Amino acid sequence: MTDNGTTIVKIFLNVSKDEQKKRLLDRINEQEKNWKFSTADLPERALFDKYMECYETAINETSKDNAPWYVLPADNKWFARVAAIQIIIDTLKKMNLKYPKLSEEDKAELQEAKKQLESE
Repeated sequence: MTDNGTTIVKIFLNVSKDEQKKRLLDRINEQEKNWKFSTADLPERALFDKYMECYETAINETSKDNAPWYVLPADNKWFARVAAIQIIIDTLKKMNLKYPKLSEEDKAELQEAKKQLESE
């Protein structure tokens, strides 16, 4: 994909085991968050360390110079959001995006369209 000009940004939001526990307890303790909790979360949480090993392997094997992973600490949501947004902003700046240039023929067609619309 990158050979065809696609820019790829991969961001992994890394939540610690302690923060995951806090968030799960919040889902139980705060009625408006109850819908977010599933009892299936508990057996999955028991596999936390295994998940981290798998994530690390996947990230290391799929991070490339032209499509790197950005691993962000995500215990503090505000920080993770700001960091992710900054990565996206920096990437967009590097892309040096510009509006396409119109040919003289295209500009003439625009003027004709303008005349048609204004005469309605």
